Formats: sequence, structure tokens, C-alpha cells
Amino acid sequence: MSVAPPAPSPPPFDPTKPSTPISFPIKTLQDLKSRSYFDSFHYPFNRSSVPLRRNIGALSDRPRLLVCHDMKGGYVDDKWVQGCGNNAGYAIWDWYLMDVFVYFSHSLVTLPPPCWTNTAHRHGVKVLGTFITEWDEGKATCKELLATKESAQMYAERLAELAAALGFDGWLINIENVIDEVQIPNLMVFVSHLTKVMHSSVPGGLVIWYDSVTIDGHLAWQDQLTENNKPFFDICDGIFMNYTWKENYPKASAEIAGDRKYDVYMGIDVFGRGTYGGGQWTANVALDLLKSSNVSAAIFAPGWVYETEQPPDFYTAQNKWWSLVEKSWGIVQTYPQVLPFYSDFNQGLGSHISLGGRKLSDAPWYNISCQSLQPFLEFNERRNSETIQVTVDGREASYNGGGNVSFRGKLKRNAHFTARLFKPQLQLSAAPISISFSVKSDKISELSILLHFSSPSHEKKSMLMVPNESINRFSDMFLPCLLTSKQTTSGWMVHETNLVLDGHTLTEISAFCSRPDDLTEETNTLEYFALLGHISIKSQQKAKVYPLASSWVIEAHHVKFVPGDSGSKTLSCKLEWRLKHPEEDSVFPKYNVYAENLSSSEYRPRKVMEEPRSEKVFLGTAHVDAYYVSEMVVGSDVKGVRFVVQTCGEDGSWQELDASPNLVVEVERVSSKLCCCGLI
Repeated sequence: MSVAPPAPSPPPFDPTKPSTPISFPIKTLQDLKSRSYFDSFHYPFNRSSVPLRRNIGALSDRPRLLVCHDMKGGYVDDKWVQGCGNNAGYAIWDWYLMDVFVYFSHSLVTLPPPCWTNTAHRHGVKVLGTFITEWDEGKATCKELLATKESAQMYAERLAELAAALGFDGWLINIENVIDEVQIPNLMVFVSHLTKVMHSSVPGGLVIWYDSVTIDGHLAWQDQLTENNKPFFDICDGIFMNYTWKENYPKASAEIAGDRKYDVYMGIDVFGRGTYGGGQWTANVALDLLKSSNVSAAIFAPGWVYETEQPPDFYTAQNKWWSLVEKSWGIVQTYPQVLPFYSDFNQGLGSHISLGGRKLSDAPWYNISCQSLQPFLEFNERRNSETIQVTVDGREASYNGGGNVSFRGKLKRNAHFTARLFKPQLQLSAAPISISFSVKSDKISELSILLHFSSPSHEKKSMLMVPNESINRFSDMFLPCLLTSKQTTSGWMVHETNLVLDGHTLTEISAFCSRPDDLTEETNTLEYFALLGHISIKSQQKAKVYPLASSWVIEAHHVKFVPGDSGSKTLSCKLEWRLKHPEEDSVFPKYNVYAENLSSSEYRPRKVMEEPRSEKVFLGTAHVDAYYVSEMVVGSDVKGVRFVVQTCGEDGSWQELDASPNLVVEVERVSSKLCCCGLI
């Protein structure tokens, strides 16, 4: 009996060769020194594209919350820059509870995947990478790193350069090994120089020291601010304390830190390994103590909920766990603060993708970069109660992206139910604003938007955006406003109104559930179901005008065809695009990429009223000016592939496909040998 030989192992990863874009760490000092990362094919894809939501310099003068993400060694589903098909991947959506997000792994230089930076920045949260050395290998690394003052400065500059180039905000420095005492002065140079260069190269740059090695070079976790670790604290922006601290340590650390007490981040290990309060479902015990001690907190590994498969399911357990954080710590981010404001409640994963209510794809997907501003939903564990359950439900229909806010439960005939959506601090001027939202519901459920304002004299006002046929019913409770409404072919109702509220501040956006006026059912309590697809607030004077298709240059590089079965081929290529004459307002947050198979070699434009010759297939979303098409199957009868790049605006609008830039890649005649081409 013969045994088949084992399949050959895949070739080692070569970052210079074209392939599906991924995020990866830098593992050696040599690679850091040589700047080889910038020669990687993957580097341009790893640049974050979303600036910090506000122009945040110094962090707020209050107790802050830092969240350190450590999961399975890092770079799991999140390493796929253009996303992957695992819609059960890990995500965070409670950004309004945190100030700083750290991406952690045990590689020497952990570069945050751009999806985390994009969505954190969108919510006003700073992002740090991690520089770590550990044990004997770490000691050898530090010996080289700290050989001279000049080498310490050079490596610090390399780290600052990476943060500035990739668009994240700084570094967590974790030296988890002994240091020769003679090298301590150069370690101080490394930390102080990194802090100085980060501050000069990245607005609001941040360097935080981890409580590990001491000023004597010993690996001795202090768990509090002491004379053994304070010298490092004094030359950077903060210290992340080890998580085995005792009850009196936070106040003692605050006293030593003085007016920098909020720069002391006391660690909490969610897995509970020796942490005060036990972590896990009692992590709030530590948070309560830290808040009362007037210091900051650093939550380590909140992915515990996901990794340990807490019941009943990840979504419910995640919301429950973060609700404990909110009760202890409170909300630290408010948005929107500027216009335009747009959210389609996309959590960066889902079971389908829609655009304007039309489904583009029904394939599962995961891409945290696509996460839109997340609602401040309040967790309610009482699922069998009479109250309406408010959740983001990716299984239900979406207006845009793959999210929504779902309202499901029971509601009495003349009752109403409100649910918090956003906590803005949006100052309005004399310019009119346009507010729109989309709803899909059954005939006996009505969903409106309730807006709360504060006047210049601090008078409270509430305005209800309710369908016009119900406007009189609530006029004694809220200020009414007339809506214009239209229905899409997919059954979504899009409501819109224009307002002028000069000097007022928008302070809360809520959903308002009620019954329609013409309800005929006799039962007093009925099932309620409605979906909120999006909400948008923008200046009425600034309608988005997209550049013409002729304004763009679009190219295909690294084009490769590989023969397949029955005359088919696979096509891989890197698409790149740019405006011929970029303007100040021509930066776009994302692009949808489509492919259209052409069966004829005549690539003429369609005539007016002519039916499309073939369907445009949605490939994915790009957040930089490039997209890598990987092993796309092309049938034997296809003579060319037209790629279309659809520009999307930060106000939730998009360019029509027929007006979008496109490029045709001709399908080469491929024999048994693979065919590679350069620029098309």
C-alpha cells in the first residue's frame, strides 16, 4: 500500500512580493534599523486613513481609560487589511468608554493593523503600538539597542517614524528582562528621545512605560509608582502599572505622581491573574476603586469574553461586560461634535453588505475599518420582559453596510419607548442643517428620531422627527418638525428634514418607538419590530460633489493570470487610483471596488437607455487609494475585466457607478504557463 507524499509546505512569507495585503510585526532589530518595512508590498495598505476624530493634543485632565488588546498572539482576523470572511471574528464597539487603545503582541515591534487605528480614531481614541523585549532574548536585544547613546536615539527615531508613517499615535514600551546597570542611562535616553520625537512628529503623540524593569536594571514589577520606576515615568507620558497591585497602591501612586496622577494607569487583567477584584465579571470592582482613587485605569485583554466563549453568545456577553465598565467609569467620549455626522451602525462585520438598501453581497465578512460611529446603546439583560430589546443585528436587513439598530419586543397601543443612540456636543450655527434617517418596519410599528437641544440660555428643547401623519399626536410633548419621506425599492423609508437652530447645542439623539395613528388591531399589547438603517446630519449648504471619472488616473500593477480548469483563469493585480488635480476637500474615507466581466473585446461605453451588458460584482472596500484583487476567477469566455472604483463621502453619500472611474484589464491568452504583466 503506497502512501501519498505530504503536501509541500508553502514558501516562507516574503513581504516584498505581491499578495493579499496583511498586517505583520517587525521581529528583529536589524529589520527595524534597516527600515525594510517600508520596502514591503504591504506597507501602503497598512497606512491608516482616518485622522483622530478631534484634534486631540493632550489627553483630558481626568481619570482615563486605556484598553490593551491582547488576543492569541495578535494578528488574527484583523491582520487581513482588506477584510476576510469570518463574521464571527473579534470586534470592539464600545469606543465611547475609552481614551487610549493599545495593540499588543509578543513580537519586538507590534504595529497596529490599520483597521483598529481607523475605527479608534473615528471615535476619538488614540492608538499605540507595542515595543517589547522579554527574557534572555530580550536582554540580548537590549544590549544591542542600548550599546551607545546614538544607537538608543536611532532606534527611538525608527519607532517614531513608523508611527508617523502608519498614522497611529505612539508606543507602549515594555522591557520585560533585566538590563545591565551600565546601560540604564542609555535606556533613559531611548525613552526620553522617543517621547521627544513622538511629540514633534505626531500631534498628541503618546509614549507610555510599562511597570517592569527598574532603574537598577532588575526585572521587578512594582505594582505602584515608586522610586524604582518613577524615573521612567518622569521622562515619558505615563506608566502602565502591573496588575497585581493592592488596595492602597492607587492612592499612594496618585500622591507620588502629584499633578500627573492621571498619567498613572493601574492595570486590570480581565483574565483575573492576580488582579485586584478578580477581573472577569468583577473587573468593575477594580474600576470603582481606581475611580475613587482619582487615577487612570488600564484594562488588559478584554477579549477574555471572546476567547473563553462566555455565554450565551459573544454579542450579548460583550455588551454585558462593557455595561459594567460604563456603570463604573462613565462615558468619556461624546459624538458627534462636528458636521457632517453619519452612522449606519456598522460594527465592522456582518452577513451581507448593502448600499442604499440594495444588497451588494450576501457573503459573510469582517473588516473593522468599515465600522461606523457606534451608538451608545444601553444594555438590558431582561430579555423576557415587556420592554423592547435594542440591539445591532447583522442578520437583519441593512440600509448601508452590514449593520442596523433593531427594535424588537412588545409595546402597548398608546405607549411609547425611547432608546439612547448618541450623546453629541454639536454646536449649531445660523446655517441650515439637513437630518435624515432610514426605517424598515412592519405596519403596526413606527420609529422616529428624538433630538434634545440646549439653547444659548440653557433652556432644554426636544424635537421629534415623526412621520407627518402622526405629528399632531405628540405635539404636546415635543416640538414637531415636518418630514419629507420616500420609499426605496427595497422597502426602506428615508425621512428627511431641514432645521435652523442658531446657537443651540444638540445634546442627545434617541430613537422613539410608537404605534401609528391608524392602528386597527384591537389587542392592547402588540409585537413591535423596526430597523433603523442610518442617521445623517450635515450642512444643507454643502452638498457633496464628486470628481468626474475623467478626473482620475486608475492603473493596474502586478497583473498576473494563472490557468485554471476548463479554460478559466485566476486574475491577481493591484489597482491604484489618484486624482489628476487633488483639491483640499478631495480626501475620501473609503472606496467600493467592483468587477464587471466583459465577453467582447470591444470595450465601448454603454449608450443612453442601453441595458447593462453584464453585472458589476462587489469585490470589497478600500480605505487607501489602492486595492489588491487576489485570485479572481475569470471564465473562459471573458475577454476583459472592467474594474470600477466607487468613491464614498464621509456624509454617507456615494458616487453613482456610471460616473465612477474605471479601468479595463484585458484577459491574456494563457497557456499552461502562468502569465504576468506589468501596468495595464
